[in-house]
Order: sequence, then structure tokens, then C-alpha cells
Amino acid sequence: MKVESWGRLAELDHQVRLLVNCNGALPVFTTSALGLAYGNGRSYGDVCLNPGGGLWLTAGLDRFISFDENTGIIACEAGVLLRDIQRLMIPRGWMLPVTPGTQLVTVGGAIANDVHGKNHHRVGSFGDHVAKIHLQRTYGETIVCGPNLKPDWFSATVGGLGLTGVILQACLQLRRVAGPSLDIETLPYQSLEEFFALADGSEEGWEHTVSWIDCISRGGGRGIFMRGNHAAHGGVSEPAGKKLPVPFAPPVSLINSLSLRPLNTAYYHLQSAKAGRSTAHYEKFFYPLDNILNWNRIYGPRGFYQYQSVVPREVGKDAVAAMLKAIANSGDGSFLAVLKTFGNRQPVGMLSFPQPGVTLALDFPNKGERTLKLFDRLDAIVSEAGGRIYAAKDARMPRELFESGYPRLGEFMKYRDPGISSALSRRLMGN
Repeated sequence: MKVESWGRLAELDHQVRLLVNCNGALPVFTTSALGLAYGNGRSYGDVCLNPGGGLWLTAGLDRFISFDENTGIIACEAGVLLRDIQRLMIPRGWMLPVTPGTQLVTVGGAIANDVHGKNHHRVGSFGDHVAKIHLQRTYGETIVCGPNLKPDWFSATVGGLGLTGVILQACLQLRRVAGPSLDIETLPYQSLEEFFALADGSEEGWEHTVSWIDCISRGGGRGIFMRGNHAAHGGVSEPAGKKLPVPFAPPVSLINSLSLRPLNTAYYHLQSAKAGRSTAHYEKFFYPLDNILNWNRIYGPRGFYQYQSVVPREVGKDAVAAMLKAIANSGDGSFLAVLKTFGNRQPVGMLSFPQPGVTLALDFPNKGERTLKLFDRLDAIVSEAGGRIYAAKDARMPRELFESGYPRLGEFMKYRDPGISSALSRRLMGN
């Protein structure tokens, strides 16, 4: 069948096998093709694709196994969605400590890409809260690993892009919460200097921090900074708003040179009007795009790229300013532009993306060579700054930037499963 990733850059032929239990050998493919685990397909680029090869679909591994109400440790299969953990456990007073910008990802995918949220400066990434992983190797061995159990295998698998084996089960450490709400504050800002002052000033008193930045504003660097803490009690019991569908992909991208500036201007002024403190349901604060079903279709039939980088904090302002200038000079821009800081924590995984610094995530409609030339300019800025690109969202990173950005790559290669391959691994690591 044809399978695509969330960026919708291409539909590619795959053999597929549905996993329905955690016992026994992995199903084989008819041509002895190498395989790859495939969760909910929310990776933007080619990390979840294996064109010409096989995919083990983990959607059938969707069972909860156990929960300890005293410790907050939940065990589940790898195909369980983060959404389902949240909706099951929050009424019981527990919550996932870390989630990305969508809750529609699987536990296995969250581990394999070591996803991060808006609170990295407080609690790190998803892998920091994984207690145990059951990993199935394609030659039959099952490896059980954790921070204190075969920690080398654990470090290779967290953020390991699905290349060390198929994650079948995991135990996760949840955190206590009083309810589903957050106390939030919305603050418009006018420059990168103001953003960094807000980010630094918020780390001690606020758990969650993030900002939208207008990457094409004439003044440069204006945006909306949002910070939040879990409410001590009460608050909003249900998420607000209805889900809006995007029923089909338009013939051209709705994010284009004509629409981008008025969209950014309208969003900035709309959010500025909400400046101040309020209380919001966690789904509205953490996952605003989940209410727009199939929002990836707005970029039209050619799909879109996401470009997310992280650069060290000491050069962060200059590097981000240089990227924004390059984007402005290109005549293109991004509507979904997110700027936030990472804390001073070392990543748990050998190939984990988060590192101390500042990260900028950008979405661009696929305009072919024009878009790729812009990425080349952004790559040069990231490389000179000593940063790296997020592989979970990548579809075109040059191999040399991957190798320089992930210095533990050589160490990781010892743990690769010889029966697993992906489009990304062939592009960046060889067969």
C-alpha cells in the first residue's frame, strides 16, 4: 500500500504488517525486505517511511497493561496514543510529564523520537520519564532496558529513530496533577531581545513556556509569548471549541506569498487582544492544532517541510536573527513558527534532539528547488552555530550536518538492528 508521512511530500509503496500482540517473532515480508515500526504517521519527514521495504503497523498494540496508583507508573503497549493516556489518567490525578505539540502520537513514536514539550527547562524530554522498554530485535531477541537496566541499550533506543528494534511495550512515570487546567499568561513581544528576557525570566516561576514568532514582520522578531503552570485546583473541565475538518487538499497551498502576511498580522493582533492571565484546558494549551483535523492538507498537493533546529544559547540570538533575515530575504515565510528555549540538561538518548539552547521550528510549503535553497542557507547558519536539525521532522538534511550535529552517532551505530531500515537511515547513515 502507499504510505505518506505528515508532511505529505510523497506517497510511497510499502509492504505492511499489522502487529496485534507482543509475543513471538515479528511478521516477515514477502521479499525478505527490511522493516520499520510505523505508529500514527505524525512524523513530518521520512523517519517513519521505508519505501520499497516493510512497515510493522503498531496500531494493534493499543492495550494498557497496568497502573500503580501509588507510584504513578503506567505500563502499556507501544501503539497506545498519548491522547488516550491523558484522557484515562488525568481524571485519576496523573498526567504525562512531557508531550509534544500533538497528542496524536504513539508511545513507541514518542520514545523513538524522544519528543519534547514546552517544559524542557524543568523536566527534560519524554525519555527522561521512561522507566522501562521492551524492545524486539528482528532476529528474535527481546531486550528489556531502562535507565538502570542495560542503560546503553536504553540510551540508544530513546531518540534512536526506531532503528534499534521494534518497541513493543513501555513503562512510563506519570506526574501528579490536580486537574486538567493550566493557569496561563499571554504576553506580546516586539523583538528577540524581549523574547529572551521573557524566556529567562519565566524559567523559575513557570513550568511551560513557548512562543509564536512572526518571521516576516517588517520590524523583525515580534511574537506572542505564552507561559503556564498546572492549576492547583478546579478550572476548566472540558476543552473549548469544536473540531474543524480540512476535508481535502486545495489545488495550491493556502499558505503563500499572498496570504502569509495578513495571516501573521491577524494572528498577532488576535492573540495580543488576549494578553494577560487566564485559565485553559490542557488540550487547548498543549495541542491547539489537534482541533483542526488533517490540517496538513492546507499546504496543497505538494505537501510541506518542517525545519526545526537548535543552536547553543550563547549564540542563540544571533543565529535566530540570521535565520529570520534569510527567510525574509527569500521572499518566503512560515505561519506556524515556534520559538522556545531548552534547559541546561544533557539528552538521555544518543541521538536525542534537545540540547541546551534555543530551538526554532518552521513550516514551509514545498516549492521545490526554491525551498531547498532556503534550507541550504539555514543549514549554514545552524552548522556555524554548532547546532543541529531535528531528525523526526526532517526530509532533506545533508549527511554532513547530521554527523556534525550528533556527535554520538558512531557510538549509536553499534546498536542498530540489521533487519531495520528507513528512508532517513539510508539517506543519513547508509544501509
